[in-house]
Amino acid sequence: MKDGFFRIACATPSVRVADCQYNMERIAELIREAAEQGAGAVVFPELCITGYTCGDLFLTLPLLRGAERALAELARRTEDLDIVAVVGLPVAAGSKLYNCAAVLYRGEILGLTAKKNIPNYSEFYEARYFTPCPDYLELDLCGAAQTLAGRLLLRCESLPGLTFGIEICEDLWVADPPSVKLAEMGATVLLNLSASDETIGKAAYRRSLVSGQSARLFCAYAYADAGQGESSTDMVFSGHNIIAENGAILAQSKAFSTGLITADIDVQRLCQERLRTTTWHSIPTPEDALVVSFDLPERELDLRRKIEPMPFVPADTADLEERCEAILTMQAQGLRTRLAHTHCRSAVVGLSGGLDSTLALLVTVRAFDLLGLDRKGVLAVSMPCFGTTSRTKNNAEGLAHALGVSFREIPIRDAVTQHFADIGQDPAVHDVTYENAQARERTQVLMDLANQTGGMVIGTGDLSELALGWATYNGDHMSMYGVNASIPKTLVRHLVHYAALKGDEGLRALLLDILDTPVSPELLPPVDGVISQKTEDLVGPYELHDFFLYYMLRYGFGPAKIYRMAKLAFDGRYTDDVIKKWLVTFCRRFFAQQFKRSCLPDGPKVGSVTLSPRGDFRMPSDACAALWMEEANAL
Repeated sequence: MKDGFFRIACATPSVRVADCQYNMERIAELIREAAEQGAGAVVFPELCITGYTCGDLFLTLPLLRGAERALAELARRTEDLDIVAVVGLPVAAGSKLYNCAAVLYRGEILGLTAKKNIPNYSEFYEARYFTPCPDYLELDLCGAAQTLAGRLLLRCESLPGLTFGIEICEDLWVADPPSVKLAEMGATVLLNLSASDETIGKAAYRRSLVSGQSARLFCAYAYADAGQGESSTDMVFSGHNIIAENGAILAQSKAFSTGLITADIDVQRLCQERLRTTTWHSIPTPEDALVVSFDLPERELDLRRKIEPMPFVPADTADLEERCEAILTMQAQGLRTRLAHTHCRSAVVGLSGGLDSTLALLVTVRAFDLLGLDRKGVLAVSMPCFGTTSRTKNNAEGLAHALGVSFREIPIRDAVTQHFADIGQDPAVHDVTYENAQARERTQVLMDLANQTGGMVIGTGDLSELALGWATYNGDHMSMYGVNASIPKTLVRHLVHYAALKGDEGLRALLLDILDTPVSPELLPPVDGVISQKTEDLVGPYELHDFFLYYMLRYGFGPAKIYRMAKLAFDGRYTDDVIKKWLVTFCRRFFAQQFKRSCLPDGPKVGSVTLSPRGDFRMPSDACAALWMEEANAL
């Protein structure tokens, strides 16, 4: 389980009702196939050794003895495999019959548990045969003493954080599923043996149950369903297998199919989610629980898990449009509240012709529309200087006119040149002073204009820039309300593109040209009228930095794991050396630039990652990056 990744499988064998030998052979084949595919655990359907639809045959000795012999043979046939297999069978103890799950590993039965909630309604009449699982019961099975436990936890000592819990079919469908307590006792992977017959609409409900349970329990949930071969006298079974993790469906089978599905789950991620969520309740393991420890060999998987290169951006077009509309609305509502509370008569936006200021202006216009205010109360200000190109200057003015806001052009070249003379700066030396003086002059102009008009300065800087510290302290770093503060650069592009698609022809053309303009602070003189200073040449591709940012802040992963995931996500787009180079840069800059984030203006949180010192992220400005840098440099 290197880096916390672990492969699990759900299996639906073709069965013959009451033919235990045949069923055992099909199960053994699938266990071996799962092991060959690198799975460390595989779960089978409820009562799969006998078949779920045996009816009154469950009460006959030949079937019960046949199931026991099949379980023993199954253990022998899989004793050479490093895979945990969970199979279902009926088990008699004293005068009671239990719908059991048996856990096999390397030829041994690690433990037994049984169904707790016995359905006896509609097409189900299990109470005719089965008794709910007791808390604890000693019994003989397969020639050895075994324990049937109501609370069974299987803890892998060699793979930290990997603990299995088991429930059976109906147990998930009740108001208080046993998996809740199992998860609170430490289970990170829940395995469900099921025989859920198919009816219209049930698949969607089943899917929502599995994904919802995995979300609320911060767990992986593997649901194995009965399928082909079960009696169709009264029901039809589709073999609907599902693997979910923390609310996301990782894999599911096609309806009415048999065989395996597998998925690579991230146990480390699940543990981190529980660690960071203070409302997650861990409870002591009760005395009547059976905790079984075992070891699985560590293996480095050839990850089949799909890792999206842009975690802030939905891959589905419809989802992306919905997300964009929601984010723009949230940004505008946040600004609307602040404008109304402060009784501001205007909003001042420094408009460069770049993406961030474009988004800030679009949001500000929305906020004014929500308040029923005249858009002329929005003042867009272009402040050309040494690095400004005609393209960005014209786009800024055109955008202001297209949106119907007020526009002013205030060149700052003379003011900055006078400032250089005042402090003894050689204008021919294009150093950090040369660049930052322009950014601070622009901020001064905006602040004073806001005072003149009784308004506030709307910040344009985005989340990615804040993470890298790519802002001039007390320059573009400062505003009176930062509407883009929790929007990463990769998402800014999509928000502007969404606005382009929704705008009229003139606005659309302007926004598309802005999208096509290289990202630049335009602080160095252009070459032949073309932007000479490209941000991503200096600090690295924003899509990489946003990837690093997401997994470092959202899940607390270290550089080594992020690097491995990035190699998979950006395979064919960046070499390993390039990914490492910019990951090292990200770690260095992220820690070094915290002082800029410690005094950020207010701004609305719209996603799960933000750097506000009052919101989600608090870090001392003098925190040491040594551990992260050591791990990153060693890659």
